Formats: sequence, C-alpha cells, structure tokens
Amino acid sequence: MNFKEFLGTGKEQLRSAGIDPNDAEHLMAYALGISRMDLHNPVILEDRLANFGDLTILEETFWKLLDARAAHEPLQYLTGVAYFRYLEIQVGPGVLVPRPESELLVQSVLDHCANLTGAISVVDLGSGSGALALAIATENPMTHVIAVEKDPLAIEWLKKNVSRINEQVRIVESDVVDALEGVKCDVVIANPPYVPDSQVLPRDVADHEPAVALFGGPTGLDIPGRFIDTATRLLKSGGFFAIEHTEDQGSAIASLLEENFADIVLHRDLTQRPRFTTATRR
Repeated sequence: MNFKEFLGTGKEQLRSAGIDPNDAEHLMAYALGISRMDLHNPVILEDRLANFGDLTILEETFWKLLDARAAHEPLQYLTGVAYFRYLEIQVGPGVLVPRPESELLVQSVLDHCANLTGAISVVDLGSGSGALALAIATENPMTHVIAVEKDPLAIEWLKKNVSRINEQVRIVESDVVDALEGVKCDVVIANPPYVPDSQVLPRDVADHEPAVALFGGPTGLDIPGRFIDTATRLLKSGGFFAIEHTEDQGSAIASLLEENFADIVLHRDLTQRPRFTTATRR
C-alpha cells in the first residue's frame, strides 16, 4: 500500500465513524511532525518519510490516533493544539477547545480598543485555555490583560499558554463572583458556560470537554448572569463589555444588561447566527 492509499484508508475509517475524513490528514501530519500543508508537498513529504526511521512506528501511531478520533476524542486533544486567530493554543483534557466563533468576539474588543489611547485594562472572565486573553494581549500591546479562572485543570493549560505566548498576561485563580475586589477596568470579555443543562451536545463535546466550562444552569443563563454581575462591578463608567452566548439567548442577555449598560448590541457569527452581545457600562 503506497502512502496515498494508506492515508485514504484512514480517511475511510473516520468517514465510517461519522467524522470529517480530513481529520486523518491532521493526524498524519502530527504523527510525521510536519504541517498539514507540508503533507501535500511531495518534496517535503518524501524527505520526511525517508528520514523518519521505522515506518512501522508511524503506522502504529497513526492507527492509534485514528482509533481515538473515531471514538470522538477531539482532534485538538489528540494533536495538543487549537488554532485561534494567529495563535497556537495548547489544549487537552480538562479545558475547553477554543471555538472559531469566539474570534469575532475578540475582534470586537480589539476594534473598541483601537479607539482608545494609553494603557487599556482588560479582564477575561473564565479564561480557560487563555485563548481570548492572549489574542487580545498579543494583537494590541497597549492592553494589560488579566485572565480569571477557577478550575484547577483549566488553570494548568492557562499557565502553559501564558508562559509560551505572553508572560505579561496576569493570571488570577478565583471564582468570577468574587474576583478582583476593588479593581476597575476598561474592558471585560467573557465566554461563560451558557449551554442549558438539558441540551444534548455532540459526542466530541459531551464525552470529553469539561462540563464545568459548558453548562450554565437550567436555561443556560445562571452563570452568564453571574459574569454580568461581575462585569458590572469591574467596569468603569463607559467601559466596554463583550459576552458570548447561544443564538437563542440574545434577548435574555440584553434584559440582564439593560439596568446597568447602554448601547447593547447583538452580533452575529459568520453563519449569521446571533453569537455575542456588546454593551457599554453606564
């Protein structure tokens, strides 16, 4: 069996399991230690195969990865990397995989910060892997970012990413409810657990990603409500708030914000689904 047929067999295994067959390419590239793009470069691929050593080890590694992916273990957990904006975020069991939709939330914050002068204080509530905090910190050097996280497993991943990408991001190990007492800031960004407790999730998510980072109560709004309360406490008058939520929660989020916030705007993702809301502290 030549390499193309070998890879094709892997794709078929994933297709039969209801998984995107292109994930086989990601797994093969990871096993070879090259990028997926290099996998399609004949010169680089042949050189890597020639210098790999025992190809039996490559085959065994690839099949183990395929079996794990066919069992719905997240691709990012298997490769150890999630790509978020311009960053490679390390992830694994115990931390939520950052979603592409959250990149738009970050862009909204960056657009707001571009209109400010001087140092900008930013707090990322429930930071998880640190993807949002690190994207803001690396793309706008005028920001001083604090990442708040309480879950011990997530904190380990957060520390890894901060140490690799931007050590200027400050980590605060705390529950959102009582985090940063006495602090005032310019911007708060939040991607809280907002999934209703009864909602059925895909196996990749339900079986592997941490429930503490997903479920927000019976309607999904209990924990977002706490995040909003904390944002209300932390933000200066005129401060900017951005919070992610489900496509059905926009009106409820707006209701929770209207007492203390103005300029409440619902934003849509690239598929035109309502995805996050921004507001200005009164």
